Amino acid sequence: MDMNVQGLITPECCLYYVTARTNHSRRIPIVYSLPRLQARFQSNVPNTSTPPPAVPTPSVAPTTLPESRQSKWRQFLQILGRTTLIVILTTGGVFYYVTQKDRHPGDQLPNDPTRKNLVILGSGWGATSLLKAIDTTEFNVTVISPKNFFLFTPLLPSVAVGTLGGRSIIQPTRFLVRHKARRVTVVEAEAQSIDVYTSAIKPPNSTNTIHYDYLVCAVGSEIQTFGIPGVKEHGVFMKELGDAEKFQDRIMDCIETAAFPDQTEDEIERLLHLVVVGGGPTGIEVSGEFHDFLKDDLTSWYPELAPKMRITLIEALPSVLPMFSKSLIAYTESTFKEENIEILTGTMVKEVKEKGVVVQKKDGTREEIPFGVLVWAGGNKPRKLVTDLMTKLSEHQTNKRGLVVDDNLAIKGSDSIYALGDCTSTAYAPTAQVASQQGAYLGRVFNRLGDRDKYARQVSEMRETKEKMIQQTAYMVNEQELHGIKPEWTETSEQVLKQSKDLDEGIDRLNTYMNDMVKVKPFHYSHQGSLAYIGSDRAIADLSIWEQPFASHGALTYVFWRSAYLSTLFSLRNRTLVATDWLKVKLFGR
Repeated sequence: MDMNVQGLITPECCLYYVTARTNHSRRIPIVYSLPRLQARFQSNVPNTSTPPPAVPTPSVAPTTLPESRQSKWRQFLQILGRTTLIVILTTGGVFYYVTQKDRHPGDQLPNDPTRKNLVILGSGWGATSLLKAIDTTEFNVTVISPKNFFLFTPLLPSVAVGTLGGRSIIQPTRFLVRHKARRVTVVEAEAQSIDVYTSAIKPPNSTNTIHYDYLVCAVGSEIQTFGIPGVKEHGVFMKELGDAEKFQDRIMDCIETAAFPDQTEDEIERLLHLVVVGGGPTGIEVSGEFHDFLKDDLTSWYPELAPKMRITLIEALPSVLPMFSKSLIAYTESTFKEENIEILTGTMVKEVKEKGVVVQKKDGTREEIPFGVLVWAGGNKPRKLVTDLMTKLSEHQTNKRGLVVDDNLAIKGSDSIYALGDCTSTAYAPTAQVASQQGAYLGRVFNRLGDRDKYARQVSEMRETKEKMIQQTAYMVNEQELHGIKPEWTETSEQVLKQSKDLDEGIDRLNTYMNDMVKVKPFHYSHQGSLAYIGSDRAIADLSIWEQPFASHGALTYVFWRSAYLSTLFSLRNRTLVATDWLKVKLFGR
């Protein structure tokens, strides 16, 4: 076998490629170290006194990156690491500073008897937006509400199925008012009546009354049942935080009861049937959220029951989501069909029983649909406090849907009472977006009224100063005449005259400012769009971009839906809690 050295692998190990030719004329590569290679050659050379020449050891440089490329890459990694560290530390520091600043607000001004009293009824979208926008320096503000917190209602269906925690979407009213310039009084009670003649509010179980100079009625509305029997007794609403918790309890009771041994098939089907009445955004989102709960969680924990669960949506109108475009309505209906959510349009509810709902279909026939849980999302009506106020001002309040207001949101029939949100009757839909914009507008109105009152006080002080100067000058003249001294025009008299003219000019200027403060632009609603979640990480959006309608749907719209709601939350605390809840559900489920 002939061998031939072909090359060196590495100089450190001194390994050589050696090619061997066999009897069959095949070349086989063999790797030898230097000592073995020398021994192999010596075994084939005859033994003579002259030793064989040593095999030369070639020098091969190791394969490495050029020095300049290594230094640039190392420099890039160092800059990237330092920048990342700086960003993390800066973001963490700002986050910590903001949270601690929110937790430890500064001192507030006490109530001032010389300021006017502003009473706000309610703590919903309109009232909270008003509290955020108003400057309390010029008012003694009192908030009266049966809830001492603001509830972010668009995410309430997420709480109902456990996607979010209840505390994540509430903002304490005291937290909000604690950051105002002047102290705000919060009364957790429901106002019983409004005395428009004495300008007073009567809280329940109290003989005392709360007087006001300005009153803002932002009490919202209550659920409209249309007089259908059994709705209040057997249905679950979706308006307050307690309603979402009640839904959780009932749906889990039905699932656990269906898991009992020896249950009949009919009873299991009834218990696992969710009926949602109302095809608006609330009803659609409840259906979509429960479908996600069924697909993502219940299928894993109740595999034998999950295939038997059903969702039915009942709507009296010809289609669901009448405020959205036709293309989005069709997309929603097709998505619900894929998710096996049954939609019954043109179907009216006639009665709600303990275990079934009686409906009347398009053809006039009636049918009883068994259910385990029924969610009622069928509309709103005015509260008793509002209807009583409308009765007292019946000459001006002629619309039964709510309080009639002018362009500045003052109710007709009173100059000191304002109203906003769902308790009013306007050309706008009773949505959170409308109430929020009305609250911000009314905050600006009261800020102008506060500036007017401030200028009025300054005018009064300047007039008092002028009167004192005139009285002092008259007193000096009288004293001189009594002592037989003829009054003379002195430098002091010149100064008094100049100051009097300056005061007159200041009073005229402040009167002009006061007149400008009275002129307030009328309220104008700017529609930002409508959003709704329809399940399976998909959402629909009917937006207005540069006053042009724009419809969107799908997974990207779902990301936009989450981003929009996250940015709309009132505080960093709420945003952090909601984002954390979403992350927990992705990692661990509901």
